[in-house]
Amino acid sequence: MEEKKDILWRVYLIYFIVCLFGVAIISKICFIQFAEGDKWRAQAESFSTKYIDIEAVRGNIYDANGSLLATSLPYFEAGMDVNTDAISKDFFYDNVDSLSFCLANLFKDKTQREYKRALTKARKEGDRWVVLQRDVSYTDLQKMKKFPILRKGKNRGGFIYLQTNKRERPFQSLAARTIGKLNDNGTGKSYGLELACDSILLGKSGHRLMQKIAGNVWRPINDDNEIDPEDGNDIVSTIDINVQDVAENSLMNSLKKHGADHGCLILMEIKTGEVKAIANLKKGKDSSYVENLNYAVGVATVPGSTIKLASMIALMEDYNMKLDELVDIGDGTCYYSNRKVSDAERPEKSNLSALEVFEHSSNVGVTKLVTRYYAKDPQKFIDRLYKMNLNSPLNIDIPGEAVPYFKNTNDKTWSQISLQWISHGYESRITPLQILNFYSAVVNNGKMMRPMFVKEIRNRGKAIKTFEPQVINPSICSQASVDKAKKMMEAVVLNGTGKGLKGSSYQIAGKTGTAQMGLVNGKMTYQASFVGYFPADNPKYACIVVVSAPSGDLYYGGSVAGPVFKDVADKVYSTSLEIHKEINSVQPKYAVRAPMVKDGNKLEIQNVLSALQVKNVMNNSNGEWVSTSTMDSSSVNFSSKNIEETLKRGIVPDLVGMTARDILFLLENNNYMHVKLVGSGAVSSQSLTPGTTYTKGTKIELTLL
Repeated sequence: MEEKKDILWRVYLIYFIVCLFGVAIISKICFIQFAEGDKWRAQAESFSTKYIDIEAVRGNIYDANGSLLATSLPYFEAGMDVNTDAISKDFFYDNVDSLSFCLANLFKDKTQREYKRALTKARKEGDRWVVLQRDVSYTDLQKMKKFPILRKGKNRGGFIYLQTNKRERPFQSLAARTIGKLNDNGTGKSYGLELACDSILLGKSGHRLMQKIAGNVWRPINDDNEIDPEDGNDIVSTIDINVQDVAENSLMNSLKKHGADHGCLILMEIKTGEVKAIANLKKGKDSSYVENLNYAVGVATVPGSTIKLASMIALMEDYNMKLDELVDIGDGTCYYSNRKVSDAERPEKSNLSALEVFEHSSNVGVTKLVTRYYAKDPQKFIDRLYKMNLNSPLNIDIPGEAVPYFKNTNDKTWSQISLQWISHGYESRITPLQILNFYSAVVNNGKMMRPMFVKEIRNRGKAIKTFEPQVINPSICSQASVDKAKKMMEAVVLNGTGKGLKGSSYQIAGKTGTAQMGLVNGKMTYQASFVGYFPADNPKYACIVVVSAPSGDLYYGGSVAGPVFKDVADKVYSTSLEIHKEINSVQPKYAVRAPMVKDGNKLEIQNVLSALQVKNVMNNSNGEWVSTSTMDSSSVNFSSKNIEETLKRGIVPDLVGMTARDILFLLENNNYMHVKLVGSGAVSSQSLTPGTTYTKGTKIELTLL
């Protein structure tokens, strides 16, 4: 019995001790959780770590000649752990004045006293992180690395910096909408090549282990990244920044001159579809012009008279209309269902040929011709426009292309006048780039190319992918129609509405356009345009200029848009040697006239004469140096001039007829004589008579003429 009690007593004691221990644990847990919870949670947070993404350097965008259009520049957030164990109290206070002075002198945003106050305050309050400066350039960062305390580095000086990259455009606003941006000014809007080629330019992010310290600040644990980022690839665009500069300035001058609301310009290479320049300008609130919308690509408007080329080609293709076919335009007005169509000017004669209708941009003439053939089957006219791809987007590299619109007879808005209105540029919508591409296709013998904005992808300067020109439609019309269309467009500049562009050293061809855009404050607004190509005899480039809502009385395409076209064409023509005719492609019928030749080294003279195609050279010399004479108009005679042999024998040679360069080489280099030169050209006289003896170091004066 006593044993049982003894056992029970021990069991109860152990049970009591276990319970007491459990209560103690629970009490401690509650104390930690509630009484000291905030303290330990803060401490736990302060030691938390995580991996963060390290942004890769975004690839560059270049123009066709290698000029930098967009690049990523490194910027840094520079900070300091003022309470790191490696910085002793004495070391900190001995150097904080110098550090503050250097920071104030470099950034000039605070005084030395303000910097010192911020640093000492952080030191006293135990802060582990002080931001010294944000958006520090690479150059300034290198200077900071030499400052007191900071020069000790991360571990001994507490100096920490984090890199970020900022996108910069060296040419600022030039081609800004085409080059584009990502998340423009924090709006989330992205556009242009930056958006279209984002996956190419982006690269791959790296990773870095970061630790959170007091103040909810993250800092890197290691000096190096755990995984380094891979930089993005570069792209080479088709843009020529030199032409772009001329295009943008010329367009801006025209917009200012005419007080226009906005305008655009595109220059394209006909054979390839490469876009060489594209400018878009809009009047701002302060009357300055900026690029804020890509009108050339993203805005479809009524084309006006520029669509008349498509109407005329449709007539040629479907009904083989001849350029000498006549149409009576009367006094330049006509009516369809009581709706008036009128020409800009009263015609000098009532009967015009189809060629004259086009060159003078007669609305009445075009509508009458189209009505003559298509009145019974207007859908046939629309189908022909569709076959020329006028209703289809171009699917270009740059996003945001507007869809063109040409209604057909099944459209609910089709009316009895739709055929006529579409034929001369209304009840339809198309972008400037789309109409330019159509004209370019016509000039390209009917082959329609897709406009190109990117030529190549590069990695570290090496091409890894080249983009070839793409054909949209191999034949939008027959060669016969192409030939007639070219003749019509040439006539516009020679005799018609675009004759203000005539008189160049090269020929321009194209079409003017003037479209009514609607009433604004009770006044009709217009859109002036000119689309064409050059040189007309060997088409290389096509260009369109659109000026919208000029405020003055001058609003015709030939007067407003034409001069801008001419400025750009002149620039391109003057700098593109490949479109100039060779002036020496034909061999001369007569022998080249022999030039006057100075005495000198025989081999050098022979090389020059060979380059000049002077073939009749009478060589009567075996020596290295020769005297020359022109025997007649086409031949040169060489005779020996034994200068070196004469000098070696101590005899003064005959130097008349030689150049100063050759004489100095012969006399000074070998220390034969000291030469004094008077004048320039060839030696006409010498102070020492040829044939007399001399000693080394003798001075000789030579007169050159």
